[in-house]
Amino acid sequence: MTPLPILRVYRDSAEVATAVADQFFDVLTSVLAEGSDSVAHISLTGGTMGGKVLREVAESSRRSDIDWSRVHFWWSDERYLLLGDPDRNETQSREALLDELRLSEAQIHGMPALGADPSLEDAAHSYRDELAVFSVKDHAWPRFDILLLGVGGDGHIASLFPGHALLHDTEHIVLAEADSPKPPSARITLTLPVINSADRIWCVLTGADKAHALQSALSGGDVDETPAAGVRARLETVFFADNAAAEALATE
Repeated sequence: MTPLPILRVYRDSAEVATAVADQFFDVLTSVLAEGSDSVAHISLTGGTMGGKVLREVAESSRRSDIDWSRVHFWWSDERYLLLGDPDRNETQSREALLDELRLSEAQIHGMPALGADPSLEDAAHSYRDELAVFSVKDHAWPRFDILLLGVGGDGHIASLFPGHALLHDTEHIVLAEADSPKPPSARITLTLPVINSADRIWCVLTGADKAHALQSALSGGDVDETPAAGVRARLETVFFADNAAAEALATE
């Protein structure tokens, strides 16, 4: 049976970022210790908290303990913008951490940028094909040891938004979202079954504006209304929140 989500609450966004970074190192250390040929696959997210977590990783004294040549980085979604655009999740992740690690470009699996493929649909297909190169026995995509997610005030995760049909897609791996309610309208996203195949999903959310989404996600709300309620990893699903986001839970 898939484990139920866990809530971990911290004083503020700084404490949340520190806690996630610490557990990030714990998991990476454990995964890479499984054998000399073991590798780790991490799916990153963007947004304010995604950047804070990666900066904590970059600044940690534990950074030198990791053999980064055995770590691959992916993304759960991306804004379909020109390569290097500051609003792209990949750009933000590179600035916060990846550029500091001196990785091979073969370890950084960014979603296609605007202009790299003939269309948004083709870009989604290209990322599907890249995921397949690292497929595991049961899936045409890698086993994600950690999949980081931000959660919007509306409860969206990746680029899976409330009321959108993409939420219920079980046939595809990567989808083109052409009508995002948040700009830019064109995005690429992993589907929910792929997200839920991860060993660990860590949802990171802070601020009072995320309180309703957190409450709905943890109480088994309607996935159509709160996509975060549909998140269930294989081994561990954790919602990392600050006091402001979790305040409503304390009054239940």
